[in-house]
Amino acid sequence: MRFTQFICKNVFRRKVRSTLTGIGVAVAISAVVALLGVSNGFEQSSRDMLTGHNVDLIVKHIGAGDFDTTRLDEAIGGQLAQLPEVGQLTPVLEDNVKLKDDSFPVPLRGLPPDSFALQDFQHPAQGRVLAPTDHDSVMLGTILARNLEKKPGDTVVIELKKFKVVGIYQSKSMLENRGALVHLAELQALMDREHQVSEFQIILKPGLAGDSAVVDRIKAEIADLRDADGKPYHLGALTTEQYLNNDNGIKLAGAMAWMTSAIALVIGAIGMLNTMIMSVMERTQEIGILRAIGWRKVRVMRMILGESFALSLGGAVVGTCLAVFLTRIVSHLPAAEGLVRPDVSLRVIITGFLLSLLLGLIGGAYPAIRGASLAPTEALRYE
Repeated sequence: MRFTQFICKNVFRRKVRSTLTGIGVAVAISAVVALLGVSNGFEQSSRDMLTGHNVDLIVKHIGAGDFDTTRLDEAIGGQLAQLPEVGQLTPVLEDNVKLKDDSFPVPLRGLPPDSFALQDFQHPAQGRVLAPTDHDSVMLGTILARNLEKKPGDTVVIELKKFKVVGIYQSKSMLENRGALVHLAELQALMDREHQVSEFQIILKPGLAGDSAVVDRIKAEIADLRDADGKPYHLGALTTEQYLNNDNGIKLAGAMAWMTSAIALVIGAIGMLNTMIMSVMERTQEIGILRAIGWRKVRVMRMILGESFALSLGGAVVGTCLAVFLTRIVSHLPAAEGLVRPDVSLRVIITGFLLSLLLGLIGGAYPAIRGASLAPTEALRYE
């Protein structure tokens, strides 16, 4: 009998116990893959929203981690536009609103009529793009329009005010597809934030975005901008990656995913450890005989660790399939559509399998050491 066959035979010797242990590992890995998949998907959607509009720098107040805590004077945009490296610039105001009583808050973005971000929607999925002459008009993302059952020509109520739907846009970002667009001035008036914006988005002149020295220089110039009285604005210019790394929402989602995953992994490791210790204790005579016929300690350890890894990898396969299946189901629920991506990245799946191997190592290390330390005489004394 080959060594691998011997390991598989030992694993299936106690079918019920091995199955329950595998289920515990599967649940742990399923939680890891699903939660990390959702967290990474949320980050990727945010990245798609910025890269889809070719944004190079985002200007915000230093220390402001999200839109709701950011307040910038719209007039600052004039000074930013005069910087020699700036190709295009657009102010952005964003707030979360409810479009009906039983709905979840959706991101509503305000953009000026000449914004490069708005021009990217010149060919919407339905209807037309917002025109400079439009008043009380809104464009809906495809996901939001489907959830609200709205089409061009219908009306939606935003903060007790009626807006006419002029178009439905399709974006690369799922987050953007579950939001809506209005003119900047109308959102400022609606949310009582006259002449205020959340941030400024900048596209550098051609060929400058890849030059780190130029990017560092313009970031320093922006940080040094001052008002008419010589007081600093306390601005910070962030690249797309820096912006995502400093976003409180993304950091919170990642932290919660890892914290919950860690709890699931600890429970899975305890179950694996318990199973392998019992397996070694039940096979004291067998292991002693193997030692007596010439098995070295390393070979005994390899056998026990192999059984542990077999259980953990089996659980990882089942758990990953379960996580992918559940993620796809959840992504189509109205409350989660646009927030949860239906696909799980390969990086997350690989992370899940590596963590399953870690579970196998943690759960099998002590039992393997204990089994290898059994002397051949243990088999003779075993009752």
